Amino acid sequence: MTRSACLYLLCTLLGLAWTPASASAKTLPNQLELREIGPWRGGRVTTVSGVPGDPMRYYMGAAGGGVWRTINGGASWENLSDGHFRVGTIGAIAVAPSDPKVLWVGTGEAPIRGVTTSHGDGVWRSVDEGASWTHLGLKDAGQISRIKVPSSAGSLKLPTAGPAGSMC
Repeated sequence: MTRSACLYLLCTLLGLAWTPASASAKTLPNQLELREIGPWRGGRVTTVSGVPGDPMRYYMGAAGGGVWRTINGGASWENLSDGHFRVGTIGAIAVAPSDPKVLWVGTGEAPIRGVTTSHGDGVWRSVDEGASWTHLGLKDAGQISRIKVPSSAGSLKLPTAGPAGSMC
């Protein structure tokens, strides 16, 4: 594949209208525009949750970057956990079906990755869309990979692995 064909393919994948006839390979870098497409820090994304009835609002949990929220479909993100949580590793996020202001977060990176797995410190809940948080326990759960919030009164369900290395 020629250099010109490679540049054309790259530009096509990036969604740029460019052909070798309209621009040379030397001017192409000047035509590209960089833009941020996610949180400025976050790490690996381990969990996401949308809000029913609000297609622009999402919550994201990162392996080492905490809990993030977007209210504009991902154009910008706001960190909700810094200054509240004792750990930055998130394994699960759930929005309560009965009240979208209530968020549940399980800490601890769920995908076990050998020596790089980060341990959590249990479950956190916010009743005000992440403005404040309450630690609810399970500090020794290790990794919490999912949270199931019942749509009516009932028990919260979540699987835990326990501390890494304790599994058979």
